[in-house]
Amino acid sequence: MNPGIIYAAFAFFCWGLFPLYFHALAEVPALEMLAHRMLWSLLFLAIVLTARRQWKWLPQTLGRPRVLASFVASAVLLSANWFVYIWSVNNGHVIDASLGYFINPLVNVLLGMVVLKEKLRRAQWIAIGLAACGVLWLTWSAGQVPWIALILGITFGSYGLLRKTAALAALEGLSLETMILFPLALVYVVWLTLHGQNTFVNSEFDSTRWLLAAAGPITAIPLLLFAAGARKIPMAALGLLQYLSPTMQALLGVWVFHEAFPPARLIGFVIIWAALVLYVAEGLWAGRRRPPAAT
Repeated sequence: MNPGIIYAAFAFFCWGLFPLYFHALAEVPALEMLAHRMLWSLLFLAIVLTARRQWKWLPQTLGRPRVLASFVASAVLLSANWFVYIWSVNNGHVIDASLGYFINPLVNVLLGMVVLKEKLRRAQWIAIGLAACGVLWLTWSAGQVPWIALILGITFGSYGLLRKTAALAALEGLSLETMILFPLALVYVVWLTLHGQNTFVNSEFDSTRWLLAAAGPITAIPLLLFAAGARKIPMAALGLLQYLSPTMQALLGVWVFHEAFPPARLIGFVIIWAALVLYVAEGLWAGRRRPPAAT
């Protein structure tokens, strides 16, 4: 078996279990959890970069203002995505969060058309239209716009667009993003400590401290596995594997966290799933019809 499939599948499997991790830290407010995630991620990434002697990129990057500006933007999008996701898990919206990552591939297609001027095939237009109908149905049946899903889908799609055109690879890019966010996270954690509100310091449970410290590897390892896998397998296979994590999250929302999943909500999900099936099937069909590249 292609090792890239194993790497990518394990990355998506880890992301699928994220609701269990954040739910175990439900006592930690979302903003504080976000700050700890930034701090411990940078510590873990610094250890990895040091072990691999992979720091040469940093001085070169600091002298490129445009590259820095693009990573400031991607860091803001990443932190917004993290915050909304953590908040949604700890406030009983795991299924809504999973929907955000179901619609994310279609958001990517739409952003590619609007920003990168990519042309869409007819079936892709139909898939986007179906997904829009699913979102409209969920809005009408619930009486409100599915903001959590839309924010997660749009922020992660926009983040992916910036990283697609970024000058740095996955490890270096994530390290730079956490470096950019580190000062804000550190100031906030120090402020919490001075006001006696730092959960890491005040918690009665050692398990909470260990889980907070684990935020570094838990954040970075799936991203590194994903980057390693993406280089070794076709995009079609990667596109199919990416639905593993939101499927797991939705099942956890129903079976573990016992969130409501009435028939009206199921109809909306089915419409969006149909859009995804059409999108993936069309991509596979187009890939088979594409003539082989000249050697």
